[in-house]
Amino acid sequence: MNSQWTALLKNIGEWQGSFTRLSSLGEILEDTPSVVSLEGLDDNKKIRQTIRLGGSEKVLEYSSLARSVLFFDNGAFSQGSIQLAPFSEFGAEFGFIYENQRLRLVQLFDKNFQLDKLTLIREHLAGTQPPQKPSFTVEDLLGEWLGEAVTIYPDWRSPDSFSTKMQLQIDGNGRLTQNLTFDGRTISSTATIKNSIIHFDQDPQKQVQVLLLPNGASATSPLKLSMRQPFFLEVGWLIQPGLRQRMIRSYSDKGDWISLTLVTEQKI
Repeated sequence: MNSQWTALLKNIGEWQGSFTRLSSLGEILEDTPSVVSLEGLDDNKKIRQTIRLGGSEKVLEYSSLARSVLFFDNGAFSQGSIQLAPFSEFGAEFGFIYENQRLRLVQLFDKNFQLDKLTLIREHLAGTQPPQKPSFTVEDLLGEWLGEAVTIYPDWRSPDSFSTKMQLQIDGNGRLTQNLTFDGRTISSTATIKNSIIHFDQDPQKQVQVLLLPNGASATSPLKLSMRQPFFLEVGWLIQPGLRQRMIRSYSDKGDWISLTLVTEQKI
């Protein structure tokens, strides 16, 4: 049994929660109760996945994983488009798992490569209580975060590990300043803040939006994708005060999916 399949098995169980459909600005459009069950068959060589969403039910069975998905050892994963192509929809799902909770988020872009809609999926194992989380604000992110990152690759090369440091603060003009250090490099950027939207607007060609969403979720993406520029999609989860995970799905300037990174960081 390979390590990817073993990591998938960390998600076995009955997960109760809801699918929340959101606009590209993070506005809640629809919230539908859900039950997603993953059951191991044939000594866990196969998976039966049952999705009950509102009044509908869908059952899937599989014994292998698609090229479009990668799992980390703890069961976190991302699946989605492996290539940005003209006149086609593009998107990805990110899934985190922590004790009795899962948080998943789907980002979808339209055929013009503009951010179109999102789906936030908040789940807990059947028989357990979901934690009650306060609203997620910029203030929850301010400070210094130290993390450990693991990068895995769709071509199956060996993973890379490195330390990270992120510093976030508000400057005298009310802008958010971010200094991110990873793999020996430091990137500095600034953003405007409007309610639950953070907008990195320094480079007109690479404008990036961060949406702060319920249950500590955040969604980071370019406002519009480009065929000729590298880009990334990121989803974060503030699991509890001072503990956060972020997952980054990176694409090359040719639009190819090249890596997936999971950062686990703590505020100091």
